Amino acid sequence: MKSIAKDSVLQAVRNRYGKIAQNNDCGCGCSSHDNPNHSAVSVGYSQAETDSAPEGANLGLGCGNPQSLAKLKPGEIVLDLGSGGGFDCFLAAQKVGEQGLVIGVDMTAEMIGKARKNAQKGGISNVEFRLGEIEHLPVADQSVHAIISNCVINLSPDKQQVFQECFRVLLPGGRLAISDIVALTPIAEEHRNDLEAFSCCLSGAESIDNIRTMLMNAGFSQIEISFNLASQQVIKEKFPNSSIVQSLTSASIEALKE
Repeated sequence: MKSIAKDSVLQAVRNRYGKIAQNNDCGCGCSSHDNPNHSAVSVGYSQAETDSAPEGANLGLGCGNPQSLAKLKPGEIVLDLGSGGGFDCFLAAQKVGEQGLVIGVDMTAEMIGKARKNAQKGGISNVEFRLGEIEHLPVADQSVHAIISNCVINLSPDKQQVFQECFRVLLPGGRLAISDIVALTPIAEEHRNDLEAFSCCLSGAESIDNIRTMLMNAGFSQIEISFNLASQQVIKEKFPNSSIVQSLTSASIEALKE
């Protein structure tokens, strides 16, 4: 992005999600009276999944169910970009079992602390949480089988760098399976320059064509992107006063490192 400094975006995002972690808030566009489990079910989780995670792990911040999309197998090593309170990590941990490992990376210290407490509370030992930016992952080259992420990459001011990092850390044959907010129509420059809208998962959304190009430039193949048009209603309910929402939907994005 060019118009506003990348550091300003990162700081705005870090500040917002640090406050969410501290306040047990459900994030942008919802109030403390909203039920995070209801929000999760509305974007693709089962009731059994929401019930199985430690209390407080689900903050209602997702726009899809990436750990289900990834078709995880026992023994795999999984990386979650922007792991928040650990909700997707804990669900993935059930899929990979004791012989597997789930690594959550988040740039917000408050979220990392919250996720670690949730893991301890739930007695979940095959997860670990690392503080770091998804543009500069604290993960070794060719070390993970699958990468998941839930409504996070749109928050990055350098998405091409994120996808390059994903390609670097994946093992050959590894896969990317993410849920994210995407733009159906161009977003006005005035909104692109709005830090508040950016940190609320609105104005940082990219078009499908741009995402596909960035994935290809990073080295990925077998790219599949599908819209979750039912999510548009969820987005509108969360942001009833925003003109940007008409341009947005969530999507499932899959790619392979051959």
